[in-house]
Formats: sequence, C-alpha cells, structure tokens
Amino acid sequence: MKKFEEKTIRTEEIFDGKVVKLQVDEVLLPNGKRSTRELIKHPGAVAVIPITKDNKIVFVEQFRKPLEKSLIEIPAGKLEPGEKPEITAIRELEEETGYTTSQLTFVTSFYTSPGFADELMYLYLSRDLEKVDQPLAPDEDEFVEIIELTLAEAKEYVSKERIHDAKTNYAIVYLELLERML
Repeated sequence: MKKFEEKTIRTEEIFDGKVVKLQVDEVLLPNGKRSTRELIKHPGAVAVIPITKDNKIVFVEQFRKPLEKSLIEIPAGKLEPGEKPEITAIRELEEETGYTTSQLTFVTSFYTSPGFADELMYLYLSRDLEKVDQPLAPDEDEFVEIIELTLAEAKEYVSKERIHDAKTNYAIVYLELLERML
C-alpha cells in the first residue's frame, strides 16, 4: 500500500440521482485500522470566464438552494456523459448568458471539494464572445439573471460576499494575475 492510500474494502451505494451519487466506503487505513468515507460521485463540470469586447466579465446570478440565497457566479454546468469539456463550456455559456464563442482557452482544472467529492471542474476563458439571436434555452429549473461587471467591480462584490463561491473567486484571482502580467 502507498504511504497514504486507503484501500476500499466495501462500497454501499446510498443514492443515485440526476446530478450526484452518494456512497459509503469502508476503508483500510495505512495504519491497518478501518474507517468509513461518505463520498459524492459527480460527472464533472465546466466553468467559463466570459469577457465582453468592452472588457466586462459576464456573470449569472442564481438562487442556490443549499445556501438559501442567490450568488453571482461565472457560467458553469455539469458534463453530460461522453461530452468533451469544451462542448459543455460552449453549451452552458449559451444557455446561461445568451453568448457563444469560437475560442476557448483552457485555464486549469481543479477538484471542487476533494474531502468528500470527486467533482473535477474545467475552467476556460473566452474573450471572443458573440451574442446569439436565439440562444439555447436554459434548463427548465434554471432561473438566472445576467450581470456584467468590470474586474474592479467583481472584486468589490467579492468583498461584500455577493460573489462567494470557489470557482468564481478563482476566476477573479486568475484575471487579476493576468492583468498584472500585461
């Protein structure tokens, strides 16, 4: 066994939903003892940092039920089975904002909550936005409002916790670093 590896002894599937699966694994720890791990299995997701021609970031505001409040976030969505992240990114961008793009730049990928979930999120940047005359419809249970902010305005929203999720904060820090390099 590797230094920190936990060997799975048994898996119990608890829930199989549209977005996530929940399982409980019994594991053998590196010290030989046993423990349990509650795990969320997720198909992965994408997020896009969309920048308009006048250098504004396109955000969506939406209600987040686990938090019981609305957040302002960059557009994002779940990967569909067999779908490439770039395709998901363009689809989600259009569904949520009414913009499309012919150019995506891969920024990075990261695990959103590795302590209990395997969700891997792919982050893209696009500065080549075009408004779509008849955009793809959002999901039937998705209600969003578009907000366009400068980087300075977005940082102010962060300080007031109007922007308060990891992917969007990551995007703002990334844009701030890019700005400093130019």
